[in-house]
Amino acid sequence: MAEKKAFVTGHPITHSRSPKIHGYWLQQYGIDGSYQAIDVAPVDFADFLKSLGEEGYRGGNVTIPHKEAAFAGVARRDHAADEIGAVNTLWFEDGVLWGGNTDGYGFAANLDDHAPGWAANGPAVVLGAGGASRAVINALKERGIKDIRIVNRTLARAEELSRHFGPGVSAHGAVGELLADAGLLINTTALGMHGNATLSADPAGLPDHAIVTDIVYVPLETPLLAAARARGLKTVDGLGMLLHQAVPGFERWFGRKPEVTSELRSMIVADIEGHR
Repeated sequence: MAEKKAFVTGHPITHSRSPKIHGYWLQQYGIDGSYQAIDVAPVDFADFLKSLGEEGYRGGNVTIPHKEAAFAGVARRDHAADEIGAVNTLWFEDGVLWGGNTDGYGFAANLDDHAPGWAANGPAVVLGAGGASRAVINALKERGIKDIRIVNRTLARAEELSRHFGPGVSAHGAVGELLADAGLLINTTALGMHGNATLSADPAGLPDHAIVTDIVYVPLETPLLAAARARGLKTVDGLGMLLHQAVPGFERWFGRKPEVTSELRSMIVADIEGHR
């Protein structure tokens, strides 16, 4: 049997933690496989996609800046990829290259893990209207949340998403009074990332049962999560989303559904701390 091969591609790609996550699982389950990071410049991406079958790859992950090019370049797409407009996972089915998007799955699975029953906690306020917010909104809709409020400084981008996702999804240029009855506050913006200590929204305005989550995971506790914790609210950091979004791809390429364990999490946390 040939070794099972998968990859992650982006440009640049050295920062990716995916090889550590998949490498850990390959070792844990004793699978004869490999998962490597491949830097591909945008101009070479279409050729890279065409070469996957010949190179013996079962599939791989796609990160910035190739997610939209992968969306355009695959033969078939799953429903999540179509809704989100981007592909982060590739695999072959009957010789055909498929593209999927597991970001929304990872987002929901992280909350399932750390805040069970979270989907009963609508309405949801989503900060940001970029690619990540599309994945989050798709996951919220799939879990039956009927009132989703997108807040973005450029209102037109929020309006575009509200049109795309349809009834129950509204667009707003500022947080204002939106938090007063919200059970979920989700930050999908870069606010709170290292060197960016601005608070994306003030959790003081939320009700006591609200859950606050941030898809940023460097630092693990963003200013938003710290403020929410100080206010006594349930918080969920963004690292679990990264870990869980890796699960469906691993299962497709290597034939085993991996577990997101506290040991895996600790290993990635140590890697984050080591790079600070």
